[in-house]
Amino acid sequence: MVISMIDMHSHILPNIDDGSSSNVETINMIKEAYEVGFTTVVSTSHYFLNHYEAAEEHRKELIGSIENELQQLNIPMQLCIGSEIFVTNNMVELLKEHEASSINGTRYVLFELPFEQEVPHLKDTIYSLLSHNYIPIIAHPERYTYVQKNPNMLLEYIDLGVLFQSNFGSIIGQYGKNAQKTIKLLLKNNFIHFLGSDAHRNNSIYTAIPKALLALKETISDEELEELTVINPTLVLENKEIDIRRPTKIKGGHFYEKIFWNRWN
Repeated sequence: MVISMIDMHSHILPNIDDGSSSNVETINMIKEAYEVGFTTVVSTSHYFLNHYEAAEEHRKELIGSIENELQQLNIPMQLCIGSEIFVTNNMVELLKEHEASSINGTRYVLFELPFEQEVPHLKDTIYSLLSHNYIPIIAHPERYTYVQKNPNMLLEYIDLGVLFQSNFGSIIGQYGKNAQKTIKLLLKNNFIHFLGSDAHRNNSIYTAIPKALLALKETISDEELEELTVINPTLVLENKEIDIRRPTKIKGGHFYEKIFWNRWN
C-alpha cells in the first residue's frame, strides 16, 4: 500500500453540498481515509452557481472546527481547502472574490465539466484561468461520455497546460464499465496527473481504496502510482511546478467503437 497519500478530491465538509451530511459522518470519513493510508485530504466541496455556493470563509471555519475535533481524537490528518467548481466562464471572479477556492490557496484550480455534453468554448475558459496565473485541473475525465468516445481529445488540453485528476473508484468499476476502461487507457498513456477519492459519504470509496490500489498496480508502475498520489499532489499543495510525463496518443480511435468490437468478437 502507498503510505502518506494525499486525497486531491473529496466532499468531506458537512451540510454544504451533496457530500457529508453531518459532523459525525465527516469524522468517520476521515477515520476511514487515515486507516487506508491518507495523511492529507483536500476538501473540494462543490461550487455550483445557484446550487452549492458556500463561500470560502464558511468552509475555512468548518475545516478549523473539524481539525480541532481530530486533534482531540489524536488523528493526525491534514485538511486543505479547495473547491470543485462546475465550469463557468466567471471562475476567475469567483476565485478572486473568495467564493470558490483554489487548492490550498495555490495557483491550482479544480473544476468539473458536464457529464454528457461538451462545453462550448472550453478553451476560452482555460485561457482565462491561465492568463490570470491559475493552473487548471479538470476532475475525473474518464466519467465524461465524450471523453469515453474519444479520449485523445484530452491531448489538446494537456498541450495548453491543463492537468487531469481521476477517481480511485473508476479503476474498480464504481462508475461503470466505460469509465473503468477509459481510466485504464488514460493512465497507461500518461493522461492523468492526480488521483482522488471523490468521497461523498462514509463506508464507500475509502473502504475500497486497498482494492483500487491493487487494480492500479496492475495498470501502472509503483513509481507512477506514487507520482499520482504523493509526489504531484505535494507539489500542488506547495504551489510548485509539476514535470508531467509525455502523453502518448491512444491507439484504436474512438473508445465506444472499441467496446462495440469487443462485444461481438
